[in-house]
Amino acid sequence: MNKQNVVVRFCGDSGDGMQLTGNMFSSLSAILGDEISTLPDFPAEIRAPQGTLSGVSGFQVNLGSGVYTPGDKADVIVAMNVAALKVCALGSKFNDPKAVFNPADSLFKPNAVVIVDTDSFTKADLEKALFKTENPFTELQLPETVQIVPVPLTTLTKESLKDSGMDNKSILKSRNMFALGVVCWLFNRPIDKAIHFLEGKFAKKPALIAPNTKVLTDGYNYGNNTALNIQTVNIEKSEGLPHGTYTSIAGNTATAYGLIAAAQKSGKQLFLGSYPITPATDIMQELAARKDMGVVVVQAEDEIAGVCTAIGASFAGDLAVTSTSGPGLSLKSEAVGLAVMAELPLVVIDVQRGGPSTGLPTKTEQTDLLQAVYGRNGECPAVVLAASSSANCFQFAYEAAKIALENMTPVILLTDTYLANGTSLWKIPSLASLPAIKPQGVPDKFKGQYNPALRDENNVRYWAYPGMEGFEHRNIGLERDFAKGTISTNPENHQKMVLARKAKVDQVANRMPLLKVQGNENSDTLLVGWGSTEGHLHVCADELGCALAHFNYINPLPKNTEEVLKKYKRVVVCELNTGQFASLLRSQFKIDFLQYNEIMGQPFAVERIVEFIKSL
Repeated sequence: MNKQNVVVRFCGDSGDGMQLTGNMFSSLSAILGDEISTLPDFPAEIRAPQGTLSGVSGFQVNLGSGVYTPGDKADVIVAMNVAALKVCALGSKFNDPKAVFNPADSLFKPNAVVIVDTDSFTKADLEKALFKTENPFTELQLPETVQIVPVPLTTLTKESLKDSGMDNKSILKSRNMFALGVVCWLFNRPIDKAIHFLEGKFAKKPALIAPNTKVLTDGYNYGNNTALNIQTVNIEKSEGLPHGTYTSIAGNTATAYGLIAAAQKSGKQLFLGSYPITPATDIMQELAARKDMGVVVVQAEDEIAGVCTAIGASFAGDLAVTSTSGPGLSLKSEAVGLAVMAELPLVVIDVQRGGPSTGLPTKTEQTDLLQAVYGRNGECPAVVLAASSSANCFQFAYEAAKIALENMTPVILLTDTYLANGTSLWKIPSLASLPAIKPQGVPDKFKGQYNPALRDENNVRYWAYPGMEGFEHRNIGLERDFAKGTISTNPENHQKMVLARKAKVDQVANRMPLLKVQGNENSDTLLVGWGSTEGHLHVCADELGCALAHFNYINPLPKNTEEVLKKYKRVVVCELNTGQFASLLRSQFKIDFLQYNEIMGQPFAVERIVEFIKSL
């Protein structure tokens, strides 16, 4: 059968390779021209006990055309054990011993195909997954419309690799490749492309290529030769995509690439001073591998040292960056204040996660917005941006660097776990097509009489750094005299400097794009969102026939924000927090906002927002 798009969810134990399997399948689909959106969903525990409900790891991908989200529910579920089957069948209620299948909670669509490893139905497996009977399908009360496809994945994988010379533990780790082969058959994915991915994945471990290729091929042939009593699916090609070279990219990787591109375009060396923290660490790892592009990475001993090394690099004339997640942003706040006071360019990447404290380190939230805007002592303004897809993390990392270098200010870029670990289709841009970056320099006329208080007509301080003869100077965290740059405790001067630093950030709005309304501009209802919720709200607006205003520029806001908001009778601000952006908007505009908020550690479910809007 033909379908516009299909949602597939791979799920199993944390050690079953679900993230690898999902990434390979989504990357394969992207190369074949499908739009994709993915949601890696793994436990916060390092490794929960094998076979238990809390240890289930998932990877969901929506592929086809017109794809904006990973999907609320799945068309196809690949369950590597009975625990994964239960978690997907019951959704958020999987820990309730009395829960049975409920379409509202389940991750299954009504006619979902569920491929399940029947070798995992032993008594021990059922007990670990807290089943009370020997028939999980009956106990879960799965409806007849759900198509159960029992496949003895473990037995078939052992048979496939019996002559491979691999030990039993290694053979069992290859079950995911057999399952991937079955799914490639189901969706008519060419097996040779999947094998090419395997060869790239195991290039440094060539001994693993042959056995994984065999078990992948055997999985494909098993589906093809047995037909599994289900229809295969042809996914319609996405029409209207601009010509170019596309790939699948994760948000953290896109962020790293955006920073590298900004360094190349600006002629500055890229310096990252950072400390490992989930889920931002991949940015540091990606940049550390790019010494060939002149990138310098320092893994500091803690979050404070990371940002301080970056500030030092900025003083020395580099494009300076520090990356972190919410708890780390708290620790960096004093040093960010130093960069504000010293008026040095600095890019701070905050990959938001569930909090507070250690919280839910592998889950997603939008709960750092007010911390990013206000979370420093004193009047301490910084530019705040937010990416809205895994792919445009590239664009906004580039934009953050451009604003920082041209305006001599810290810029905080907010992404989140959903964007960082998820992937989407990305058109690879040419460096020449990217906007020019012109770092704020210092005119030669100030040689010999330079001081760090000198500014241009936009209140932006001129940037001189060590090694520039005739521009020697001191920069400080104490308040400086507006004209001389020396230490000053004068009350009037302090107010003048506070207002000057604020004006410098406010004027960035003059160079930002105006806020655009998507969807039905003539509706009386306007959905408002920011950051990673754009895809979900876009689908909601289309389904409801209403308008959508989505924000990537948080501080300052686009200049036409008030004009847009006041056009609509009903404005609903939708966020993955308790209403931080709504509070920010209320503080600036006298408008009666409605709110829709979720804080579940997961991206929005489109159907719940639609239901809420319809109830108004």
